[in-house]
Amino acid sequence: MTIVLLDAKTLGDDLDLSSLEAFGSLTTYSTTSEEQTLERIIDADIVISNKVVLSANILSQTKKLKLICIAATGMNNVDLEASKFQNIEVKNVAGYSTKSVVQHTFTMALYLLEKMSYYATVVQNNTWSKSELFTDVSHPFYEISGKKWGIIGMGAIGREVANIATAFGAEVNYHSTSGKNLHHAYPHKSLEFILKDCDIISIHAPLNDKTYDLINEINLPYIKEKSILLNLGRGGIVNETDLAFELDRREIYAGLDVLETEPIAHSNRLNDIKHKERLLITPHIAWTSIEARKKLLQGIVKNIETFLKTNPKDA
Repeated sequence: MTIVLLDAKTLGDDLDLSSLEAFGSLTTYSTTSEEQTLERIIDADIVISNKVVLSANILSQTKKLKLICIAATGMNNVDLEASKFQNIEVKNVAGYSTKSVVQHTFTMALYLLEKMSYYATVVQNNTWSKSELFTDVSHPFYEISGKKWGIIGMGAIGREVANIATAFGAEVNYHSTSGKNLHHAYPHKSLEFILKDCDIISIHAPLNDKTYDLINEINLPYIKEKSILLNLGRGGIVNETDLAFELDRREIYAGLDVLETEPIAHSNRLNDIKHKERLLITPHIAWTSIEARKKLLQGIVKNIETFLKTNPKDA
């Protein structure tokens, strides 16, 4: 079997990929541009891709491609109709990053809630060492306990966030963006209710026609003063220009691990907000704990094994 991994760098240099070599000849590329994609996969039996786009045009020109392994949960980088038409199986890996994303959700929430940016700075720049007090209570923070936590998107990640927020002592409500995911132990509320009533709001929804630009200039003003908005779903769910305006206008806080354009564009209005302490952006890392990436690789290996067992003629 000829196996091609198109964007190994997104999996991390510390990940041992030798388990993939058991299936045949493995060729890895750190990154692959749109112009390089066809040339690199044209003779492949199996292609592994995290974010490299496999369009209908590219797939139609491959000679013997049998399996596409997506090194992620989302499948929007592959033309699934074209794959089906050409009898190319497509497999993703679900659930590998749940614990990592949940952990990052609370990392961001606590960083913003406890004003960590300010307190780390006053120690590092010696402001605290020059103080006459043993403590610094100039930037008061709050506990999660007793607060209202709203979850937008109640899939596996949203459910785990709800469980942990409850363990912290928060009151949890949620909003289903599809309007169908309504059978949970927590109260389902309208989006307007979540934004107006909750102290911490975390987004764990997919990006689709219903969720694009879901949080925007019309409903951002609903969010209460001092509340925290977290997006760990997909970029594009929160209108970033509108959010930047709102962060400048009044005291709310935001934590974003995903943006509509990644890496962040120089022109992104969030780069220029006046109150930097109100915003935490991380470079799409919520899914990338060492444990999560190892589970991802194990999932890819299992998908290849299952494919070969089901299709022994292709082995």
